[in-house]
Amino acid sequence: MNVETDQNMKGDFQLESMAVEMPAVEGHPNRRAFRGVLTVVGKASERPPAGARGHRVLLTKIATEKALPSLLGMAVDYAPALDKHDARCKVGIITEAELRGGKSTRGEALEVKGYLFERDFPEIVAEIERNGRASLGMSYEIAGVRVADVSAPVWAVTEMTFTGAAVLRRNKAAYAETWVELAGE
Repeated sequence: MNVETDQNMKGDFQLESMAVEMPAVEGHPNRRAFRGVLTVVGKASERPPAGARGHRVLLTKIATEKALPSLLGMAVDYAPALDKHDARCKVGIITEAELRGGKSTRGEALEVKGYLFERDFPEIVAEIERNGRASLGMSYEIAGVRVADVSAPVWAVTEMTFTGAAVLRRNKAAYAETWVELAGE
């Protein structure tokens, strides 16, 4: 596992990055690289995520940084209609995660990279190839969640563990700024 932090002289930009190094296997028939924005940290979701009992959610930076290692090696899932999570339909794996951005009201992007199981799930790879950034997004799955105030309209998550991610239509994702696309090796 690699961990990197880079901060410029002004201190207004920080990059936190983690990765699991996968061996290169040229022409692997069941490994197709993808990348995307899983969520936006430090910004309230536009819609309530599943499991949030109707509350919008804000992942705090401290909680996200602490949970970042738990994201590596987690599965990516999807439902055929791309309208929800289906944790039993694992179509890929996350091998890299990095928090990008500076101080802004727009939050920081949590970018992920990994592989989709192309031979096993050619339909999701084809869908991402056709519509990727144009209309598809991502959503996180978490457990062990602690919230600052459960009576607040926006739940500020202060502790969590990532348990996976999903690919779905962007209009079904809690954050409209998420996206997913196929990537070069």
